[in-house]
Amino acid sequence: MEIEQLLVLGVLLILLTETSYLVAKLPRQTNGKKRMIFVDTSVLIDGRIIAVAASGFIGGTLAIPRSVIGELQFLADNADADKRARARHGLDIVRELQDMTGVDVEIFQDGSKAEEGVDERLLNLAKKHGGAICTIDYNLNKVAVVEGVQVCNVNELAKSLRMAYLPGEKVMLELVQKGNDSHQGVGYLTDGTMVVVEQAAAQVGQTVEIEFIRSLQTAAGKMMFAKKVDNRPQQKQQPRKKVLGTKPKPVATVPAPTATPASTATAPIQPQQSQQQQQRPSAPSRQQKPNQRRQAPRKQQRRSSDREATLIDLVDKQQ
Repeated sequence: MEIEQLLVLGVLLILLTETSYLVAKLPRQTNGKKRMIFVDTSVLIDGRIIAVAASGFIGGTLAIPRSVIGELQFLADNADADKRARARHGLDIVRELQDMTGVDVEIFQDGSKAEEGVDERLLNLAKKHGGAICTIDYNLNKVAVVEGVQVCNVNELAKSLRMAYLPGEKVMLELVQKGNDSHQGVGYLTDGTMVVVEQAAAQVGQTVEIEFIRSLQTAAGKMMFAKKVDNRPQQKQQPRKKVLGTKPKPVATVPAPTATPASTATAPIQPQQSQQQQQRPSAPSRQQKPNQRRQAPRKQQRRSSDREATLIDLVDKQQ
């Protein structure tokens, strides 16, 4: 009988140990309610909590302490113009969260003012009610981790959802099939993201280096576009070598025709003249005009002298 009692006690101890372990691993709940996530002032001013809540990834009740709303009200009344606008935006975010369907939002009444500070009040509330803190404050995030309080950081969420590769980055990728167009090649990243490479249909089955151009995010997933990286060395144009001590060759010029006398101006043009001289009849005419003008008074002088000589001869004959 004693052995049977010992066995029963051993089995009960094992069951008690397993039950306590399972209870410790279950998510913390307060009075049968969901886990409370205490929202910080920085998250309300930031505004991205609206998109996170609308996506349905908030696994608890968004508890907005009254002290946080009091801090927003104080900034909206007494701060400078920039801080007043941001604080009013935070109050509008609170109103939008309350109007959203499918999101549990609660205004936690902890007093309109936190004497020890809003950050310290959030840490105390999270410890007391077994909840978490939603913040983007870097210092509050570090302190909460040290205190053992769970933190929901919107910045870390956005960083984890960021694409692994940005436009301009290069990577080696294996092309496994052709794309919709005949010149496209398709490959896949380690996370399953499809990459469409332009002008790479001939490299299907090979691993090539690509450079990402742009990304496309859709409801069905994300897709990236890239181009091949040309690793061929570019041939540089060699500059022309200049030889020192050499003079440029003189350019042959056609000599201008000289002025001809009046007696030979009407002579027929010889057939051996070049076409360049035939196409330039205006050049000699321009040069002959001033010469003819110069020779005109000489002819007049000769004629007058000839007339005088004939008159003198007639007078001598009459005598």
